[in-house]
Amino acid sequence: MVRYGRLGAGGVPNARLDRSEALRYLGYTGQQVDEALLTRFNRLADECEKAIKPVFAWSVFDIDEKRTRWEAPEPEATGALNACDTGPNAVKGCSAVSGVEAECGIGFVPQVALEGCGLVLEGNSIAEHLRGACKVALMACTLGAVSEREMRKHEAISVADGVMFGSCCSAFVEAAANVTEGLIVGFAHDMGLATNWRFSPGYGDLPLSAQPAFLKALDASRRLGIAVTSTNMLVPVKSVTAVLGFNRKSEFFLAEEFRALGAEVVIATADGSVGPCDRRHGRRVRLYLSLHLRPGADAQGGVR
Repeated sequence: MVRYGRLGAGGVPNARLDRSEALRYLGYTGQQVDEALLTRFNRLADECEKAIKPVFAWSVFDIDEKRTRWEAPEPEATGALNACDTGPNAVKGCSAVSGVEAECGIGFVPQVALEGCGLVLEGNSIAEHLRGACKVALMACTLGAVSEREMRKHEAISVADGVMFGSCCSAFVEAAANVTEGLIVGFAHDMGLATNWRFSPGYGDLPLSAQPAFLKALDASRRLGIAVTSTNMLVPVKSVTAVLGFNRKSEFFLAEEFRALGAEVVIATADGSVGPCDRRHGRRVRLYLSLHLRPGADAQGGVR
């Protein structure tokens, strides 16, 4: 069942444009901003929220374990070519789903197949993201065709206005994605399940070529007016698609529950930096606990 609608209607929360986020997209990092320019920016932000009404769709699917491959098979196990086989009889292997050649040169990569739709999510990144999940949610949201018209209108008036309005749209669709994700998280909670964070085609090695099947699974072209180009880019450009995994609480790390035990929850990213746990932090690759337990408290285990 696909759930869809307009944010701010039918009891669905509205999205609010985060102006500090829009300024960050413009390269603002705390420096002094001319008052006239800031007034101009705020006027454009107001226009963005007034003219554009984001729409969304999401649905939950079971994982088809028969077609899912959590690990890439070894070449010897599949009879596929070794990456170093460049002889005259060598035939290039390609991914069965996306058509993208695997880095190893054999064309076999991990994949997560969903029941009830033709979507197969490929790559080491998405397999790791969904490992241990019992269900998968797909979501899409967009600012719609009106955002394209408004951006063109402001670009015609002034290059500066076009750039500022575009940054407002970027922040607005991010806010819409956050609200849509919140609906999914609430749905999972009602089922007694937890979620991880959203993961979009183009992240890691999840290819953009997943977009056509992704949109089809949500009927997003008809319901939301989202199309995909020959290079797998979304139109309208201010659109987001993403995947979330549903996990049983006993199998999933819940920051709030560890905090209740007195634990400080931090993340470690690929570059080794560590910071507070933020479920919107899409670049994290491992979660760790820094335990500072209250006297008498006890905890065991690690979290991946």
